[in-house]
Amino acid sequence: MTDGKIAKIKEMSREEVDDFAIRTAMENELLRKAIYGAKSERHVPPPPPEQMRLELGEVAAAEEPPQTELVSYERKKPARRKPHPGRHALPEHLPRKVVRIEPDEDTTGMKLIGEEVTEALDYTPAKFVVIRYVRPKYARPEGEGVVCAPMPSRPLDKAIAEASLLALILCDKYLDHLPLYRQIQRFKRLGITIADSTINGWIGKVCQLLEPLYQAHRKMVLTRDYLQVDETTFKVLDRDKRGKAHLGYQWVYHSPVERLVLFEYHPRRSKAPPARSLQNYGGYLQTDGYAAYEQFHNKTGIVMLGCMAHARRKFFEAGEDHPHVKHALSVFRKLYAIERKVREYQLSHQQRQAIRMKEAKPLWEKFQKWMIQEFVQHVPSHPVRKAIEYTLPRWKQLGGYILNGKLEIDNNLIENQIRPVALGRKNYLFAGSHSAAQRASMIYSLLSTAKLHQIEPFEWLKSVIKAIPDHPINRIEGLLPQNWDK
Repeated sequence: MTDGKIAKIKEMSREEVDDFAIRTAMENELLRKAIYGAKSERHVPPPPPEQMRLELGEVAAAEEPPQTELVSYERKKPARRKPHPGRHALPEHLPRKVVRIEPDEDTTGMKLIGEEVTEALDYTPAKFVVIRYVRPKYARPEGEGVVCAPMPSRPLDKAIAEASLLALILCDKYLDHLPLYRQIQRFKRLGITIADSTINGWIGKVCQLLEPLYQAHRKMVLTRDYLQVDETTFKVLDRDKRGKAHLGYQWVYHSPVERLVLFEYHPRRSKAPPARSLQNYGGYLQTDGYAAYEQFHNKTGIVMLGCMAHARRKFFEAGEDHPHVKHALSVFRKLYAIERKVREYQLSHQQRQAIRMKEAKPLWEKFQKWMIQEFVQHVPSHPVRKAIEYTLPRWKQLGGYILNGKLEIDNNLIENQIRPVALGRKNYLFAGSHSAAQRASMIYSLLSTAKLHQIEPFEWLKSVIKAIPDHPINRIEGLLPQNWDK
């Protein structure tokens, strides 16, 4: 500790010194847990005390050896053990290559009585195929001109890439987090050299094709009556910032009921991006405690919801061993146990609401009274008080899910949608420009929605890239993943 800090402590009152000591101890404990402690917040209850007790009793003096006797009995022989079901059958849609193996012995004159069939799974490496469009030209008689069939519509005019290759590049990068330079290396191993600038050009042109589809998707998402909102960082190379990347943000909107996801890139993390996107919004809006969302609290037509997982984390970080923290965490465990039950039985929205009103509402109201009582028991810098200061003002928003069965208890579903972006950041590190970051938003939105609807993303994207050049713009919604007819 420096001399300046020691002098400052000497000038403090007794109450300030106690407050400083508590705050320092708690910060040290949080630092220790961050470095050495478990990252999971999952609660594993300790075994009951009777399992931990070892009853030794009093050590007796030398005892006489126990007497023995012969006991005989009859028992039923156990039933034959159920045979193992074996490995899962291989999917029927996979093509079969039959390899017939005849015995070495001459089978002339023998009668075929059956076959032993064994299936094994093999893999054929990806390969390029050149599609050659041949259009015969015919001369009309009497010099009346030449007849030649027109070229069919292709995704990118004058480009060598077909829809399958374009869909593969996009899915590899934004779905499987494979940077473009690694894809280029893989192509070279297959004997094809494609320049980085060429692939980037392809991606830009495909996104121009998909722009109307993305705008239709955006309009559909932002008109849902229940949205979860969150944001995550996204590094971007900026010509105005030499030597370092610009830190932009992907704002994410998720509709849990309709299973829709929307990504929007903005260079800054301010209140302006959500204000612009949600200026005409009406319905339930579930967010974390970020200040940018406070502008919607008094807006007519919007019902704000909180994230229970964030409130729980505040108490978890205050220290699990504290008796008041233990009580708070037990309340959260009971609330989440109710949610696990309603999910396990796949109840309707009305049934979910009825169970929540009966079981969760009394629990949450009792917890509010407990927080009010405990608030004055701790100094302002105490982590328990800070957790209460976060939770108590948001009590109504956090418990709002109880009143409607279609609402979720927390924002974990949208955080699951953000996770692929975090994985991508670790691989391709940054976007090459702000335009590239917005293109990433477009592809993340469409592919994430396809996954939520259990549609194979590559097959969907390939068919859309192939069809969209000739698709009527007034029926563009038919190509969205949730409306796609394979």
